[in-house]
Amino acid sequence: MSDTVIDRSTALPIADRLTPWLFVVAIFTSAALVFVVQPMVTRLVLPMLGGSPAVWNTAMVFFQTALLAGYGYAHLLQKVGSMRVQLGVHLALLLAAAISLPLSISGVTGDPDPSAPILWLLATLTLSVGAPFAVLSATAPLLQAWYARVRAGHPDGKNPYALYAASNLGSFLALLAYPVVVEPLAALSSQRWGWSGGYLLFVLMIATLAGVVWFRRADRSLEPPRLVRSPPIAWLERGKWVLLAAAPSSLMLGVTAHLSTDVASAPFLWVIPLALYLLTFVIAFQTRPWIPLPITLTVAGALGAVCVSFTAFRTGAWPLMFVLHLTTFFFLALMCHQRLAERRPPPDRLTEFYLLMSLGGVVGGAFTALLAPVIFNMVWEYPLVLVLVALARPWNRDEVRKWEILTFVGAVLVCAVPPLLSAMFQADWDLAWAFNRHFDWRMEQLTQVILMVAMIGAFLLRDRTPAYVILLALITLSAQYIARGYDWSYSERSFFGVMRVANVPDPRLGGDVHVLMHGTTLHGAQARAPAFECRPTLYYATTTPIGQATQLVQSRGPGANIGVVGQGSGAMAAYKRAGDQMTFFEIDPMVDRLSRDPDWFTYISHCAAGPVRTVLGDARLTMADEPAGTYDLLIIDAFSSDAVPTHLLTVEAIDGYLSLLKPDGVVVLHLSNRNLDITLPAAAAAQALGVASRHRVYIEPRDSPVMAEASTEALVLSPTAAGLAEFRPDTGWRTLADSPVRPWTDDYVNLFGAMVRGMGGGR
Repeated sequence: MSDTVIDRSTALPIADRLTPWLFVVAIFTSAALVFVVQPMVTRLVLPMLGGSPAVWNTAMVFFQTALLAGYGYAHLLQKVGSMRVQLGVHLALLLAAAISLPLSISGVTGDPDPSAPILWLLATLTLSVGAPFAVLSATAPLLQAWYARVRAGHPDGKNPYALYAASNLGSFLALLAYPVVVEPLAALSSQRWGWSGGYLLFVLMIATLAGVVWFRRADRSLEPPRLVRSPPIAWLERGKWVLLAAAPSSLMLGVTAHLSTDVASAPFLWVIPLALYLLTFVIAFQTRPWIPLPITLTVAGALGAVCVSFTAFRTGAWPLMFVLHLTTFFFLALMCHQRLAERRPPPDRLTEFYLLMSLGGVVGGAFTALLAPVIFNMVWEYPLVLVLVALARPWNRDEVRKWEILTFVGAVLVCAVPPLLSAMFQADWDLAWAFNRHFDWRMEQLTQVILMVAMIGAFLLRDRTPAYVILLALITLSAQYIARGYDWSYSERSFFGVMRVANVPDPRLGGDVHVLMHGTTLHGAQARAPAFECRPTLYYATTTPIGQATQLVQSRGPGANIGVVGQGSGAMAAYKRAGDQMTFFEIDPMVDRLSRDPDWFTYISHCAAGPVRTVLGDARLTMADEPAGTYDLLIIDAFSSDAVPTHLLTVEAIDGYLSLLKPDGVVVLHLSNRNLDITLPAAAAAQALGVASRHRVYIEPRDSPVMAEASTEALVLSPTAAGLAEFRPDTGWRTLADSPVRPWTDDYVNLFGAMVRGMGGGR
């Protein structure tokens, strides 16, 4: 970058030594407001779309697009020569955008259509927060451009990009504060008003900054000098800016979807990848980065080779996978942003640089959140971008050495071994059985061990970018090929996630068993043998709390009105007698279609005695249209992978369920969860409502067929004590002690606390 950025003959001295700090504080505050509002607004809209992780990814595309609009406005405003006019225009727009405050979700678009939720979500966010977010996001590049002019002639004026680190540091701290401090301590209504007040204070801060900067100049009659124009940027270079910004954006949403599917669709998980993403900007744009680029390249080379293999397979060691994926994402994003920082132009082209960076963010985000779900039936975009991002590594054009050729050829051959072994085992099942008996390894485990050799080869060739990329692609294909053959037989994808059907043979259930999976969580299984076909399994088996509650309610008479939130494989339909009425409340049309397809599941089509109704849409919204006092049994079993959407466990939600029940009706809350304690908040809600409840934990027997039963935890409630009369004689159903936690409401949810309790293993 050239040191000659202005015509020094026109440079004016600046008397106020505090000016740099005023800019830092202002840019830090604007960034904090911009990024704390993202999880806050998404949290507001999340319940209307069933708590799906895709809500966050789609919202991120909106925020990236609004950021692009803000940066575009900043870039155009810089074409106005007068800094005084620029200040006036920006202050006017900040005040105009304040008309939409306090923050709230616009009701203009009505309720979402589950068959087309993306357009509804984007339109709702635009109407609700679009104006203040866009104009606020423009502040960062504007302040940096003004700083370069105001500090002309000073050493710090030559590198306004240092303020970008302050901007991203504010964003980073705000995001971390939201799940740990803001959400646990403040209700949503308080958050909305607090942010709105912060916005108005920021407007005053910008007005004060403008006054201080302008009126403390030595000569107030003159404008700060315009920077001397540098040579135009080549379009190829601009394209590289866009691509280097697009890859980390795509990876951020990819790793978010990968992780949030199996823990919880909640802001405390969403903000971690975004916070790490912002931290990479802080490091990359520092004058002296905490992590030098050579170290970044080495670590990224190793982690990238390992991570592409583990994206194919599901494992129960989720804390280890959590750390692996986030660490890999951090170093790959840091690599791209450090390469981007190397290419930053002189300060006179600062807003153009940020505009194209923002465009790259939108391109990467739109590919992952909007395009990929349409063109891929699985989350292929995440491993795909993990491979392609390696193209951002420096290209070593030195002469290729012999050991490098041998390493490359050997690694390629190793990648071919798992598919060949798989073909041999499928051709000779006796060989596969003998191998498994002697080594006690499944094919997936064997594949990971074999591919470790290829990973080492890829790491050794990390400086030979084309060879490294090819090896990453082959490792990915080999792992995905094995996962495709052994993990699932059919896959379909919608806005609400990826549903897979696997075939798991079990001789004790008559042979083939079809299993419905979302992420790593089983959402139902059905034996295909006629003798076992209509036997409800897993969480819905007759021995589990859900099965027991259903039978107890049905024992009252020949006909019961049963509602089930969450359709899954349709296993609850196996309980439907001729005199019963049964309604599923399901948000995802794809799930309804799969569970009614006899090629996969026949609980609804063959096992249920009579028709079964399905109501599509978020249960909180659709159940509000059901007649009060008509249900004998309601089962709340809606899962987003392993997490119950929190809005279905609030005091208001449970009160709504109770209102739909007959006086002796029963609500069953399915609370099984590997990672979060959601039992105590549910029990606290029951206590707050003053209703009778009983709790049960069922542990599946060790000698049970694999897909016959599943360990299940449930809480049953009734509006009257008589509703639980049949449950009292069974000592397995017990009364919980008063819950020490605060009940969740539509205005307050503390998922961070639920995760801490879940990790501690205590209730």
